[in-house]
Amino acid sequence: MQIQGKAKFDARVFLTEQMTRTQGLKLKRLSDEAYQPTQYDRHLSFAEAARRIQVLEAEIELANSF
Repeated sequence: MQIQGKAKFDARVFLTEQMTRTQGLKLKRLSDEAYQPTQYDRHLSFAEAARRIQVLEAEIELANSF
């Protein structure tokens, strides 16, 4: 039995799909907060934006722990 409406995952689409507006706003805010404006680029893929957001959040958390 197959569930209808469930999209099949395609890694190529995931890696090339443009970041969402929400990701862009969050990445811009985090890059400003971390004093790393070069981390923001409006032409990033969804996956690269997610990776940069994760890295910046970890860096900010580390800096706030001191």
